[in-house]
Amino acid sequence: MAVKRFKPVTPGTRFRVDADYSDVTTNVPEKSLVTSIKKSGGRNNTGKMTMRYLGGGHKKSYRLIDFKRDKKDIPAKVATIEYDPNRTARIALLHYADGEKRYIIAPAGLTVGQTVIAGDHVAPEVGNTLPLANIPLGSIIHNIELNPGQGGSIARSAGTYAQLSARDGKYAIIKLPSSETRMILLTCVATIGSVSNSQRANQVMGKAGRNRWAGRRPRVRGVAMNPVDHPMGGGEGRTSGGQPRSRTGLLAKGYKTRYKKKTSNRYIIERRKK
Repeated sequence: MAVKRFKPVTPGTRFRVDADYSDVTTNVPEKSLVTSIKKSGGRNNTGKMTMRYLGGGHKKSYRLIDFKRDKKDIPAKVATIEYDPNRTARIALLHYADGEKRYIIAPAGLTVGQTVIAGDHVAPEVGNTLPLANIPLGSIIHNIELNPGQGGSIARSAGTYAQLSARDGKYAIIKLPSSETRMILLTCVATIGSVSNSQRANQVMGKAGRNRWAGRRPRVRGVAMNPVDHPMGGGEGRTSGGQPRSRTGLLAKGYKTRYKKKTSNRYIIERRKK
């Protein structure tokens, strides 16, 4: 997949950089794996706004993704590579040998017609899912489970991947995309390869309207507000706003907010770099 630039025929296309979608093979999703998704507009059940800067956007349908890959030892053929409006990565439609169809997050290099399989002793090839205990050291992996049977929750967005560094007892040592190094049980599963659509980071919206199509409303800076609305608001003229902090007064720029006695701390070997 590559990105493409546009001729500046309008102000919105002057700086726009978008995907060329050459990796997408169809624009019609599998009907049995699509469900409706309700927009909240940032409001709760009483209609009160609880999340700012959300609302509007194009209507979307949700694609049911198989993060667990719990269909063991049954080969599946890749039928299509598709765009998913709910995530940055591409998704792949699998046709299993027993007739079932499922969507998975498409790894980079996966092509239509390729066969993938999940199991305890399958080959460590792109798109295959197996336990961390059976993945060769140094392998690039994604869609990693934190708890056995939970389904993949780490390294799922476009272009991300983690690396299996070592094994220690019943734990695998994984270097995560954030540069954090942590231990995960060897019985957890992961998928070989990095996530597709790595050029996503190079896309440029080009105009404010495209953000609105995505359901994002304009964000207001704290220093532009009044003191009643934000700790950094108010002042005569353009003032800096003082110490950077959130709307609730929580310090930004280096102040640690993680709970010191959090149980997962003992699994983290090296914290992410600032």
